[in-house]
Amino acid sequence: MKIFLSDKLVDEKDAVVSVFDHGLLYGDGVFEGIRAYNGRVFLLDEHIDRLYDSAKAIALEIPMTKEAMSQAVVDTCKANDIADGYIRLVVTRGVGTLGLNPYLCEKAEIIIIAAKIQLYPQELYDSGLKIITVGTVRNHPEAINPRIKSLNYLNNILAKIEAINGGCMECLMLNHKGEVAEASGDNVFAVKNGVLSTPPSTCGALEGMTRNKVMELACKTGYEVREAVMARYDLYVADEVFLTGTAAEIISVVDIDKRQIGDGKPGAITTELSALYAEYARSQGTPIE
Repeated sequence: MKIFLSDKLVDEKDAVVSVFDHGLLYGDGVFEGIRAYNGRVFLLDEHIDRLYDSAKAIALEIPMTKEAMSQAVVDTCKANDIADGYIRLVVTRGVGTLGLNPYLCEKAEIIIIAAKIQLYPQELYDSGLKIITVGTVRNHPEAINPRIKSLNYLNNILAKIEAINGGCMECLMLNHKGEVAEASGDNVFAVKNGVLSTPPSTCGALEGMTRNKVMELACKTGYEVREAVMARYDLYVADEVFLTGTAAEIISVVDIDKRQIGDGKPGAITTELSALYAEYARSQGTPIE
């Protein structure tokens, strides 16, 4: 496997970073998860824009233009013969001292990995997920703004640990007000009477790329879509609930905290949007070849 590191492609065994990198020491950095379908990188420009916005928000200067970064993503896919796969694009603060001062880090480090991924087994896409609400509260929006896709994922990992210990592969996270925020790694949608609702970023939700594209496709299909503050009650009584994410794509939730959602099977609107998203994602994007 070839990894893009700093400014060039290297063999996997040579893709190493310093133990003094602040990304390792403090989770100081930003990242993007990107998908490739049918020889195209999906939503590449949007992901690159968000990467640079996240970096700006944490005062991290990326030593590469957006155009060069996009090309590096494409080149990494090409070098690994990735036509359908997952790209992890990471920018760390770079090598610094053992202190917190980020301004002592001379240059940001860039890492691009292109490989295969399957977040959930196919049977869960067919039958739907069962999830639980966890006690780990989503970070306060003014502590770490959810629109910053940072390397510090400990909040999400603690929630994931609770989910796995509770016998589930995913969970529901609430914010400090008890409002629905998101799953440990995905956005949450509820469908009630044909209307789609999803929490805004002010509730602690990442403005996910898949989330935004699903909202766009749903609107074009004629559904009413809105950002709304929701309680668990709104999910319990929803006709359908589903999750969206770059790796997960769209997956139905059929049980939350032992409450059956709808008829306990993936709903018609979820199924329709899944098909629309799959068709769109596999026909759009930046060519790898």
